[in-house]
Amino acid sequence: MNNAELIVATLQAAGVSHGFGIPSGNVLPLIEAMRVGRLPYVLTAHEGSAAFMADVMGRLTGAPGLCIATLGPGATNLTTGVGNAYLDRSPLLAITCNVPTSQLGRRIQMAIDHHTLFRPITKATLALREGRVASMLAEALEIALSEPLGPAHLDLPEDVALASATEDVPGTPVGRRRHPAPETSLRRAAEILGAARRPVAVVGSSAMRLRNPDVLQSVIDRHRLPFASTTMAKGMVPEDHPLSLGCIERARRQVQRELLRSADLVVGLGYDVVEVEYEAWIGKVPLLSIDVDPVDADRSVTIAHEVIGDLDASLEWLAQRPALRPEWPATMTAQHRDRFYRSLSTHVGGIRAPPCDRRCSRGAPPRRHPGLRRRRSHPPDRVAVDGARAAHISDHERLVINGVRAAGSHRGEARPPAAPGGGPDR
Repeated sequence: MNNAELIVATLQAAGVSHGFGIPSGNVLPLIEAMRVGRLPYVLTAHEGSAAFMADVMGRLTGAPGLCIATLGPGATNLTTGVGNAYLDRSPLLAITCNVPTSQLGRRIQMAIDHHTLFRPITKATLALREGRVASMLAEALEIALSEPLGPAHLDLPEDVALASATEDVPGTPVGRRRHPAPETSLRRAAEILGAARRPVAVVGSSAMRLRNPDVLQSVIDRHRLPFASTTMAKGMVPEDHPLSLGCIERARRQVQRELLRSADLVVGLGYDVVEVEYEAWIGKVPLLSIDVDPVDADRSVTIAHEVIGDLDASLEWLAQRPALRPEWPATMTAQHRDRFYRSLSTHVGGIRAPPCDRRCSRGAPPRRHPGLRRRRSHPPDRVAVDGARAAHISDHERLVINGVRAAGSHRGEARPPAAPGGGPDR
């Protein structure tokens, strides 16, 4: 077994099912090991596409997505998708193949410092060297799978890939969760929440990584919390729930801001500011943050309290507290939701977006990759073209990419066949 084959065996043991990329001379030892080891290599039109595919694979499956590129321009092309995975908290491994170790650091054609390139957009960038292949790969997998999730970069010189392996396949990494929040912090949060008369919860993208996503709705139901969601968290609690207020900070955002600023407490449940910063919409309403990370907010935001720790544990604790009795009018959520969705139905020039979205959803055949296994805690089950309107899409078929917004990415490689009788209405 050479080191490239050791890498493939380790990736398979970690649940990696596909790799995405473009071949070149330095990449060939790893691609050949993937062929022999039956780890599918998906040829893409551009390394940027490979990184976005790996991002989404990691988000859907929970195992790190894998993208592969050659040195220099291949590595630089990966960076947009890798940067998106970094901001959107997707587990991913980016492997760049390189010149032989004896040529590292020289002014060789296409050669650049990959570690300097990837350091700002990954959780770690590690060098694979003879005798330290399995250990470095295990460390990268552990880093990518540890909360908050994200990408790790590995640099693989060609001679290291071809050298005989001197290590065994390491144990399967599981990633490290955050420690539970201190009991004193949780009790203070309960006191603040209990004192509020018009609390509103806002669910964010950290909630997509809950091990038990049902606990989120348990908190909403037990404490009768009216709730809104960010775009990436849409569907974590169904949007036809009687307490749902809809999506914030997309279309008709001023309608949502008016309601949120009438609250006397905003409860951020897994709210990650990579989607939209608090100061954009919260106004003077105090914030109670319950998340895996500290709040990153402008000084204008009034932070009443922060609960920082494992999100599952924090929500499970809240779900066991005595039920709150907010003083919102009984009809508030239904009236607001009706006003919000009616405001989204305006049209210009005879074309209305919601009917177009519904017709496109009905006309598009379901497309599933046979290698995907879905986790309930990852993609939301309701999304929309404009990111705001509730539109039921079955089987978690759509995802929202937010952090880099896919800017500069390239079209997908696979094109579905034309639908029979396809036309403007399909």
